[in-house]
Amino acid sequence: MNTVTILGRHLLLDLHEVSPDLLGDTVQIEAALREAARLAGATPIHAHFHHFGAGMGVTGVLLLRESHISIHTWPEHGYAAVDVFMCGDAQPERATAHIAKALAAGSHSVRRQERGAVL
Repeated sequence: MNTVTILGRHLLLDLHEVSPDLLGDTVQIEAALREAARLAGATPIHAHFHHFGAGMGVTGVLLLRESHISIHTWPEHGYAAVDVFMCGDAQPERATAHIAKALAAGSHSVRRQERGAVL
């Protein structure tokens, strides 16, 4: 009997109705992603965030020993797209729940994709 092992879980989080000021704040966004990683049981190893200027959004990535969390924001639309990809024992669902709460999204949705199904 063959057993399939899933190497990682990739969650795509869409956040709507988020404060434009928050979506342009690299410090708060990085803090939210770092806390999300901690709550998920993941280990940050490097971070890089870029703000595109006044009234513009942020793009950033938190590299993890277990993979990554990335974010792209559109303050003018109150929207953020977040990818949470984690392997091993990390719990990406905890990360997405924290990010949605920390960014005070009026609504959000999560899509899940299992990655690396191997025998």
